[in-house]
Amino acid sequence: MTTPADRERSGPGVPEAVHRRRWAILGVLMLSLLIVVLDNSILNVAIKTISTPAPTGLGATQSELEWAINAYTLVFAGLLFTAGLVGDRIGRKKVLLGGLVVFGVGSALAAESGSPGQLIAYRALMALGAAFVMPATLAVLMNVFERHEQPKAIGIWAGGVGLAIAIGPITGGLLLDHFWWGSVFLVNVPIVILALALMVWLVPDSRDPRPGRLDPIGVVLSVIGLVLLVYGIIKGGELADFTDAKVLATIAAGVVVLAAFVLFEKRSDHPSLDVSYFKNKVFSAAMTAIALVFFALMGVTFFGVFYTQSVRGYSPLESGLLMLPLAAAQMIFAPRARLLVDRFGNKATTTAGLVLLAGMLAAFAGFEADTPIWMLEVVFFLMGTGMAHIMTPTSVVIMQALPREKAGSASALSNTFRQVGGALGIAVLGSVLSTAYRNGIEDKLRMLPAGLRDTAGESIEATLGIAARLGPRGQALVTPAHDAFLHAMHVTALCGTAVALVGAVVVVLFLPGRAAAPHRDEEEQELVAAAE
Repeated sequence: MTTPADRERSGPGVPEAVHRRRWAILGVLMLSLLIVVLDNSILNVAIKTISTPAPTGLGATQSELEWAINAYTLVFAGLLFTAGLVGDRIGRKKVLLGGLVVFGVGSALAAESGSPGQLIAYRALMALGAAFVMPATLAVLMNVFERHEQPKAIGIWAGGVGLAIAIGPITGGLLLDHFWWGSVFLVNVPIVILALALMVWLVPDSRDPRPGRLDPIGVVLSVIGLVLLVYGIIKGGELADFTDAKVLATIAAGVVVLAAFVLFEKRSDHPSLDVSYFKNKVFSAAMTAIALVFFALMGVTFFGVFYTQSVRGYSPLESGLLMLPLAAAQMIFAPRARLLVDRFGNKATTTAGLVLLAGMLAAFAGFEADTPIWMLEVVFFLMGTGMAHIMTPTSVVIMQALPREKAGSASALSNTFRQVGGALGIAVLGSVLSTAYRNGIEDKLRMLPAGLRDTAGESIEATLGIAARLGPRGQALVTPAHDAFLHAMHVTALCGTAVALVGAVVVVLFLPGRAAAPHRDEEEQELVAAAE
């Protein structure tokens, strides 16, 4: 049981009334987190349906599907810096409520999209709302829990991601079995309404007593730089040629703008990204690990849907159910990962998680069209186990590295690196998948008219769609399409494995081991000295 004295030792600013309802507040924050994560996990199940020609879907190409995902992640990541500062400045509850409203409106519009272009635009609007929701949830958490309870609360918060991963594909599959594809976005609206009502009732407001000014130039530079960089990578995958002059110029321009962003932030007296945070090697290592993990994971899971649905023939609902072990492992282990951290330390726990994740990504390189499905389930469960033992310790390290009043900034940075890593993973590994598939299927497409060859080579869905339209003549393309995709999946999986192993090396070199627990009298002396 926590006493008032314990709360004083953990830091000021947690009123008794707020402390009593802290777990209910955590539940509301997880509901808000749920809809932000749920949207992406639902979309992963729906991408095959959306790629189907109208009226079933929108006839989106693989590039458009990647942009439907990346429009969300890029806007989200680009605005997180400002969202964290706005929350610290005007109050986290206010930005949570505003972000949820924008997210709900964007979801309703996305459900009625009439073209891939409209879907991409409305996904960007959803990201605008989500950018203000995600950092505020973790910032509020840090301000309603005492320091010694924060690791447990963050573990449960991270477990909420696993819950969303579980609910998303299943919900998406059920909706796609009974309704049109837009229902996967419309389902967000009632969840938003419930979260708004509970938030108004339960969640307290908090802010930084000494907030910084907003940084519009930094925001513009970060968004432009990220968009140019990822667009260049996606375009290289589309063309199957990363040496193309336009591709190289776009990527180079993105790198230059991002470098200008960093230089501007270093010289600004009110930066959206305080680069001094990264002088702390532990903080930087945790950030790098998160970025690399999501780079590997998002890039590899992008092909998972096509493997289960296009190659193995599972329905969207069945494909969603196959993801249950991954989600269940995160839900089980994320809240308990702190126990391993207490016993073995951050370095050992996170390294083990990364090595396990790398091993499971490598396992995909051995999957074929007839691999027993239980093996995929085991791999998914172990992937979730690895993720749980990466996310919880790194999140705790990041959030506790900065003062409580800077919780919005810390959360924004953590989520930015996660989203940017995921966006670049989809772009880079998606491009590897696209290029390898095109190279593998190219020779088999000579039987097609010249006008159809480029379209058929974009993705396995495009090839199978044209094969279906050709009737019996098209059956000759099915097996080569499966073989080309499996080879492309193997190459992509090994690239993801290498990235995860780089993350493990970073953690081994820079993350701390077991930390000695401070004595109570030392804590009290520090607080007395701070009060004098």
